[in-house]
Amino acid sequence: MSGSLITQRHHQAHTPSRAARELGLKRSEFDLAVHLGQIRTLPDEGGGGRRVTGTEIDRLRAADGFPDSLLQRVRVVGTTEGAKVMDIPAGRFTRLARLGLFSPVRFYLNRYRAVVWLYLAEELEEFTAVEENTPLLTARRMPEGLRDMLDAGVDLRARNWRGRHRGFLLRLAEDPWESAGALAAFLDPVQIAELVPDPYERSHLGRFRPGPPARGAQGSPAAHLIEKITTADHTDEIEWLRTDLTRALEDARRFRPAPRPTARQTASTQPRDLPTHQEEPTRGLLGWLRRRSS
Repeated sequence: MSGSLITQRHHQAHTPSRAARELGLKRSEFDLAVHLGQIRTLPDEGGGGRRVTGTEIDRLRAADGFPDSLLQRVRVVGTTEGAKVMDIPAGRFTRLARLGLFSPVRFYLNRYRAVVWLYLAEELEEFTAVEENTPLLTARRMPEGLRDMLDAGVDLRARNWRGRHRGFLLRLAEDPWESAGALAAFLDPVQIAELVPDPYERSHLGRFRPGPPARGAQGSPAAHLIEKITTADHTDEIEWLRTDLTRALEDARRFRPAPRPTARQTASTQPRDLPTHQEEPTRGLLGWLRRRSS
């Protein structure tokens, strides 16, 4: 491909929907590939979201095994299918996931408002292939330390998902305010109010705070459940986020202070001229005195 054609392809930017069609992906598969860094995107200079260049699409198409290789990298499975991938019972799969031994990449709520966690099939295969993990897959009982954690109610699936999603948002951040917004997305409003007491700055930060990937009607049980999943609830996780957000805000303030309303110009306090009808008698009196003095 000649230099001019390469340059033309590079500047030929596609919307996510168009790029997904070009690559033979469903939109959800495309979004996950971007999330995982499999597909590189660029911000649209016109402010219309992110775009994929023609050269990036050409790069992906030229990869060995395309499109199957790309589809395999974004294949996600739930608990039942994931257990089949790992050749273990579904109950053991859930226990390993609760212990955080592999992390979900996505979640949604089914019609019963139950959380359905989704995992990368490729990562599950890699976990199974590691020899040190064999006892976790085949032993009749979990090691004692892990059993104690499960008995104590440990469930790291939401926290591990937050960690992955936070990394994705930070990779897409184009400036310090967007980085601060990505961190603020996982703290509750009370925490943010403590860290950002200035209302104008807090409002500006809110513009860069991404919403959750799943949504429910405002105030609904589904919305409350999604908020619980997306909000940090471990003490060490909260402290880490607060520390990082404080640093990110310092960078953001140096980069560009939050806008504030300009003070309204007050009216001039200079006294106004007296009306004409009050001036005329004065001039008449002065004139009479001058004439009389003469």
